[in-house]
Amino acid sequence: MFQGLSKLTLDAKGRLSVPARHRDALLAQSEGRITLTRHPDGCLLLYPRPRWEEKRAELAQLSHRRRVLQRILIGSAVDIDLDSSGRILIAPELRAAAGLERDVFLSGVGEHFELWEPTRMEALEKQQLAEGGLDAADDFSV
Repeated sequence: MFQGLSKLTLDAKGRLSVPARHRDALLAQSEGRITLTRHPDGCLLLYPRPRWEEKRAELAQLSHRRRVLQRILIGSAVDIDLDSSGRILIAPELRAAAGLERDVFLSGVGEHFELWEPTRMEALEKQQLAEGGLDAADDFSV
């Protein structure tokens, strides 16, 4: 399970250095094989490849009414590998789709990561909280 938020920086070529704690887990789970794709909320999703393959199979089984979700998630998916320095290269199309330029947040959210432009993430969280975004957590106590 991945958790935690890391503020990272893309280099001039669009590469991101994965924090060591996550890099080690990705190497153990998937030999550094990763799939990166878009999410409708405006972020990128980063999955260990074996988990993505399961998720992709689930998405492919959705009804035709969910075509837009298939198009966004499957149609944007790119298989990448950690390089020898523990970095991933984010394709220019995916960087543009998520508004990623330099500073990014890498958020571990269970079986995958979300990769966010910080201002976009903060604005969406603020909006969702204002709209009652925690209502679904009524049965959860901290």
